[in-house]
Amino acid sequence: MRVFSALAFTLSLVITAPLAAQTTYQTDASHAAILDAETGEVFFSLNGEEAMPPASMSKMMTVLMVIEALEAGSLSLDDELPVSEHAWRTGGAASGSSTMFLEVNSRARVEDLLRGIIIQSGNDACIVVAEAIGGSEEAFADMMTDRAHELGLTSASFANATGWPDPDHRISALDLARLARILIEDHPDYYGIWSEREFTYNGIRQFNRNPLLGVFSGADGLKTGHTQESGYGLVGSAERDGERRIIVFNGMDSNADRATEAERMMRAALSDYGLYRLFEAGDAVDARADVFMGEADSVALRVDTDITAGLHRRARRDLSVTVNYDGPLVAPIAEGDVVGTLIVEAPDYGPRTYDLVAAESVAEKGLMGRIGAAIAHMLRG
Repeated sequence: MRVFSALAFTLSLVITAPLAAQTTYQTDASHAAILDAETGEVFFSLNGEEAMPPASMSKMMTVLMVIEALEAGSLSLDDELPVSEHAWRTGGAASGSSTMFLEVNSRARVEDLLRGIIIQSGNDACIVVAEAIGGSEEAFADMMTDRAHELGLTSASFANATGWPDPDHRISALDLARLARILIEDHPDYYGIWSEREFTYNGIRQFNRNPLLGVFSGADGLKTGHTQESGYGLVGSAERDGERRIIVFNGMDSNADRATEAERMMRAALSDYGLYRLFEAGDAVDARADVFMGEADSVALRVDTDITAGLHRRARRDLSVTVNYDGPLVAPIAEGDVVGTLIVEAPDYGPRTYDLVAAESVAEKGLMGRIGAAIAHMLRG
């Protein structure tokens, strides 16, 4: 991870000049997000928390369920799973949808089914693994939803294993990005499949629909999606110079528009955004809080957590860092007491709020000191 040095800025006790009204990235997508894979930092979000129809991009959750079953030992790559009539009719050649071309009443290896889902976007393959793991596609969809919520993907609601249009089948762009991050970071042994360009099954050769593969250097995943309701969408990831970004967008008008936007957004994700370390845990901020009835008139402030901002490079000059507290603070104050907040914001970023703590203790004045301070306070009105 490349983290740039802290920016130059002025801390103040009131909000400074208003931030410039600008958008750092423009897109025709209805929903979009850019995420740093290592830290999970959100660089850009357009309706990113809003649940949307994800189409086949939700197959990433189906894949995760299969991978977790493999890692738990309840499935193996060599297991052969039966192809039911429902899987064939609903997702196979008879359906006219994206398919692996599984034959009804045949059996297919789990390893092939994984490739059929990832590379060929096979609806039939999704239903086969759903029935094997959940007993039925409906029960599996409930399992998908429950597992997504356990992982913190709270916008997720799955009605099927395929992404087939359904009013109850929804997930946000940011949660899709977080799901992609889980697949990349937590399950590296299987991630290589997402970059495979083609897969032949049952004598039928099909190609990966990801428009970044082979076009954008460093691109190696993940999943496209398209229905009339959702438009054309993509979850993509690429790594360059040790930095990995995840992009998600949905709602494009055509396959060509999706390909153009994929390359443009990924280039922006890797070239135009960076991580900037503002504070390390324990750093003092360049401001003090006034203290009433204390042996000291003010107290130093510090942060107790690392503060890193993911920003568009053009937004750095408009970064605002503000110290906010209800003052004056009243003694006694113990070192480590939370006494205020630090607010960080920039165009398309924040505001993010962090606790400020007292960097030192301030004892209460003695009796005569308190009387004197009270008299002085009254005289000042």
